[in-house]
Amino acid sequence: MFSHVDAYPGDPILGLNEAFGRDPRQRKVNLSIGIYFDDNGRLPVMQAVRDAESAVLTDIGPRPYLPMAGTQTYRDAVQALVFGEANAARREQRIATLQTLGGGGALRVGADFLKRYFPESTVWISDPSWDNHRVVFESAGFPVQSYPYYDDATGGLRFDAMLETLSSLPPRSIVLLHACCHNPTGVDLTPAQWQTLIPVLHERGLIAFVDMAYQGFGDGLDADAFAVRALTDAGVPTVVANSFSKNFSLYGERCGALSVVCASADEASRVFGQLTGTVRANYSNPPTHGARLVAQVLTTPALRRAWEDELDGMRTRIATMRAQIHARLAAHVSAEKLSRYLAQRGMFTYTGLSAAQADALRETHGVYLLRSGRMCVAGLNTRNVDTVAHAIAQVLAQG
Repeated sequence: MFSHVDAYPGDPILGLNEAFGRDPRQRKVNLSIGIYFDDNGRLPVMQAVRDAESAVLTDIGPRPYLPMAGTQTYRDAVQALVFGEANAARREQRIATLQTLGGGGALRVGADFLKRYFPESTVWISDPSWDNHRVVFESAGFPVQSYPYYDDATGGLRFDAMLETLSSLPPRSIVLLHACCHNPTGVDLTPAQWQTLIPVLHERGLIAFVDMAYQGFGDGLDADAFAVRALTDAGVPTVVANSFSKNFSLYGERCGALSVVCASADEASRVFGQLTGTVRANYSNPPTHGARLVAQVLTTPALRRAWEDELDGMRTRIATMRAQIHARLAAHVSAEKLSRYLAQRGMFTYTGLSAAQADALRETHGVYLLRSGRMCVAGLNTRNVDTVAHAIAQVLAQG
């Protein structure tokens, strides 16, 4: 019956991560998957999350199905974190927010909702973007196109070309934007560039779909939400998918949220109802445990302060590793390509290495990064940074 089913080619990132797991070499280094590891190379359990979980486990009770939209406490806490406690749209109840299965689940629920109400629209993603962005929106039935973004020659942003393309899009086009710590390049718009772009989105009648998976890993929780809040203040129709996988180190709990900014409370109420219907047709309702931990941390002042302090430490460690790999490669990499390690932000850097060089790093040295040259800087630590720098230098020396 199923003999006509094609073989799945696999996900390029998860497939590489699985290959790393099978590699028997002792000094192998995984810089492929977007996961934050501490300086000991371990996935951390944040102390605030540990304390919240200890408190939750002293109050074990029945576990009924959650509402389709998730718990109210979680949704309120998420909305305040993403948009700011005093945001006008939040005060006016113009934001529809629901709990989702991670950031990926938020993207898919948002895609399905938009496809129903904007069936003729095209989705535009950055060139390049996270591989799964195209997969999610094409699976929802959208045609997906790319707008100019990364400048391979400089390691920076093709902002003028991006602006020119988006200025020509038809109304109701959906533009996928990264709030901060762009995946995969680490190249972000400055606040001034956002302020230039936002009027174009507004005047063209475009829908901004913002993916914010790394809030807190760029310049801080509020600074990283600048684009979301500026879009909201400007009255641009905005959809936001956010995730707590990275900034709470709760990858397997699949904690995320989807928010839609509307023109009125009545509109937000109707959008909220249709979003819950979209969830019902997909996974029915979200899980309890991870969301309870996130809500506990965000709404308990002492835990909130501890979490923010630890998140600051994670961001600082990434910056330190950027400086260390930069220093060790100074004698081997051109100044232009070397500057990318410091100029780009967040967990990822586009190194400028070719696919062949990435293959050589993996095959000869056991250093795994994507064939696009994307490196997860959060996988570096004080014990492996010399190994990685030596391997890159060797590959570069071989041409």
